[in-house]
Amino acid sequence: FKYLDFIKDKRIGLVVNQTSTIGNTHIVDSLKSLGINIQKIFAPEHGFRGTADRGEHVKDDIDPGTGIKIVSLYGKNLRPGPELMGDLDLVIFDIQDVGVRFYTFTSTMTYMMEACAQNKVTMLVLDRPNPLGHCVDGPVMQDSYKSFVGLHPVPIIHGLTTAEYSHIINEEGWLKDGLKCDLH
Repeated sequence: FKYLDFIKDKRIGLVVNQTSTIGNTHIVDSLKSLGINIQKIFAPEHGFRGTADRGEHVKDDIDPGTGIKIVSLYGKNLRPGPELMGDLDLVIFDIQDVGVRFYTFTSTMTYMMEACAQNKVTMLVLDRPNPLGHCVDGPVMQDSYKSFVGLHPVPIIHGLTTAEYSHIINEEGWLKDGLKCDLH
């Protein structure tokens, strides 16, 4: 794991789903086997294991394989409050995105970046290839249509990896109240 020195001895929150694998092993299992202190898992739309239907609210839970608490970010709360961030030093975001504006994973990432900035928690976005990274297409979203399925003024197909997108969000001042996330 390339970032082991950066994350060891930190209290970690993970924003992950079924795509968060290293080879055939889920990142939660990989990090747990390395002795990393995972405090909680934050589950986006479709849940931690990807079993919830589109639009179905995801409930808080406990991962039966590891005993780690799962906190839903797609149910009654889309944003983690300070009570969920207080025991964290670092949040790792590792979700495969398909590079289209209306996928909610980048909205979840944005809200987590805001929570990290508000609570002085560092965020590490692990990058994965964008399967549509070879093109940019469609109109740029207008602010009057802003919602959880489209937060930013980007084209429908934006051509960015998740890490590139996170840097643009941070540097363009798209976080609430002009916040800046300690982003890696």
